[in-house]
Amino acid sequence: MAYNLKQTLNKEERLSPGHRMCAGCGATIAVRNVLRGLHEEDEAVITCATGCLEVSSFMYPYTAWKDSFIHNAFENAGATCSGVEAAYRALKKKGKVKNTHKFITFGGDGGTYDIGFQSLSGAMERNHDMVYVCYDNGAYMNTGIQRSSATPMYADTTTTPVGSESDGKTQNRKDLTQVIAAHNIPYVAQTTFVQNFKDLHTKAEKAIYTEGAAFLNVMAPCPRGWRYNTPDILEICQLAVDTCFWPLFEVIDGKWIVNYVPKKKLPIEDFLRPQGRFKHLFKPGKEELIARIQAEVDRKWEELLARANY
Repeated sequence: MAYNLKQTLNKEERLSPGHRMCAGCGATIAVRNVLRGLHEEDEAVITCATGCLEVSSFMYPYTAWKDSFIHNAFENAGATCSGVEAAYRALKKKGKVKNTHKFITFGGDGGTYDIGFQSLSGAMERNHDMVYVCYDNGAYMNTGIQRSSATPMYADTTTTPVGSESDGKTQNRKDLTQVIAAHNIPYVAQTTFVQNFKDLHTKAEKAIYTEGAAFLNVMAPCPRGWRYNTPDILEICQLAVDTCFWPLFEVIDGKWIVNYVPKKKLPIEDFLRPQGRFKHLFKPGKEELIARIQAEVDRKWEELLARANY
């Protein structure tokens, strides 16, 4: 079926208003649009790692989730979802479950790149019929903006503070999408809030309805941690894509596909400048730091194009 933006946006919301996430939070934007990938007749079981999303959308006895929801500890969302999916398959085989259920896990980068990686890797390796969605906001935002392995180089966080002795986080960010692709699962994709959400909507539906394990990495900006003007979230996402800091691509049964190549690749400064977490990089004498970030972005982009034989 051809993609139809109007029909997709007119689907019933599966995450209700009234949750306590920050205004303009990228995580809830990611969740609402991933869930639009579900067919309206199908039900979902959602598992969610501890983090901003969980603590603000599920305050017992209240929940913002319209589908079945399981709160998990930081480290075991992948294991819980895979276990429920295995139980469902067993019950379906015995004829005890009739309806079609889809299994989706949401976790932030702290609960995905770091603390929850072991259970995520196990679930992917076992090829459970589930989707793991990482809403990547580049730090442990829920507990005070501490650095994670998804935090970009030279970003200012509360555990990599900028000052006379530090320029921020000194390490490159982990390329988790590539790591999960190395598990040889049926579907892996990277996306964000661009193209009227078409890229996110189509990849979410593919992930949900691909048989076997699937992984979506969604860049979900955090206005508090990134310190940008909150209404500018879509511009921030577009700059991430046009600078090739966050390329749009998918890996289908091992085949790498680049979904978007900018007509004019923008310099990384255009993405960094609007964000307060990189403000220190634009002081005199810091030009070499931006050059290092640019070199890493260029290296990863060329590597991606080579993988896709572009």
